[in-house]
Amino acid sequence: MTKIDHIVFDVGQVLLRWDHSLVYRDLIPDKAERDAFLEIMTPWNAEQDRGARSWEQAEAELIALHPDKADWIRAYRRDWLKSVPEAFEETVAVVRSLIADGRDVTLLTNFNDETWVLANQAYPFLTEPRGATVSGQIKCIKPEPEIYEKHVATFGLKPENTLFFDDSAKNVEGARDAAWHAERYEGQWGGGAFRDLLGKYGVTN
Repeated sequence: MTKIDHIVFDVGQVLLRWDHSLVYRDLIPDKAERDAFLEIMTPWNAEQDRGARSWEQAEAELIALHPDKADWIRAYRRDWLKSVPEAFEETVAVVRSLIADGRDVTLLTNFNDETWVLANQAYPFLTEPRGATVSGQIKCIKPEPEIYEKHVATFGLKPENTLFFDDSAKNVEGARDAAWHAERYEGQWGGGAFRDLLGKYGVTN
């Protein structure tokens, strides 16, 4: 059986519920109009996760393209905490149990560096693992190979002894391409199912 020495968790949709539509539920009541706006915001926000530009620059660039939506665009950063309304407590319990058992646990997440600070303030458990690689801080995002390489180098991981959980199939494949073991986390899992999957890799807690 593969020996797992390092367990790495994604954050959004694994430890925290993330839904950027929640920022706009009241601001854009019509669902069709809201969905159309989110099609604009989703790739824009992904670049914020990359950390390639400041919020001010990003907002100005998008407002220049959609001046009639300036208030909506600015609302995302202003009301960002609405997009992370809760932690997935069963998953958090698994993480805490692994740490308590002496397992090496780290985080690898696509997250803007400024909103990462807000998330840590709202959900202090994010500071309990050994550390985190945050895309917005290192200027590359999953599933780019560099982010897995940087995580390995930063935390001294052995790829073949690393198990990663992410909600994105592309990010899971990126980890496997980096010689990690990886599984896609699908939200219907509870803590028991998560522990069963860890058990397949010989990790019990």
